[in-house]
Amino acid sequence: MIHVCSLSRLQETVELSGARHVITLMNGGTVLARPCNVDPTNHLFLGLNDIAEEIEGLVAPAEDHMRELFDFVAAWPREAPLVIHCYAGISRSTAAAYATLCALLPDRDEMDLALRLREASPTATPNPRIVTLADAALRRDGRMVAAIAAIGRGKDAFEGEPFSLAVA
Repeated sequence: MIHVCSLSRLQETVELSGARHVITLMNGGTVLARPCNVDPTNHLFLGLNDIAEEIEGLVAPAEDHMRELFDFVAAWPREAPLVIHCYAGISRSTAAAYATLCALLPDRDEMDLALRLREASPTATPNPRIVTLADAALRRDGRMVAAIAAIGRGKDAFEGEPFSLAVA
């Protein structure tokens, strides 16, 4: 199971889910208290800004970030849930969760997975740059990008509600 949440709901989501692996997508230099039951080796911190285009002084999602994400996900033993979070639980984390599903379920239809994301989170608005990079890395030939475009922007919110996605 993959759980997605905002920074403010991280501790609660890890405790309630029993997760032992966490992926953080936050601005570099952000001070973060790792949940005490998550070993440092089971925590991936991707320091990147929530932007879709290169902006001077900010860190745009990049191919290296996708490699780190997919390497971490491939090593996740799946005996306990995985939590993916960003600041608001709306853009970076939902894009990473979608990319994770596509990586772990290579034979599943991209649109089906995107619809599962939308059903689980009405506010999910996956970062388009992360989705594009993941699509290229997974050789999905633009299908991930098209599926996320098809579900459209999520409802406006300051912070998304935590949600979960089954890896099946």
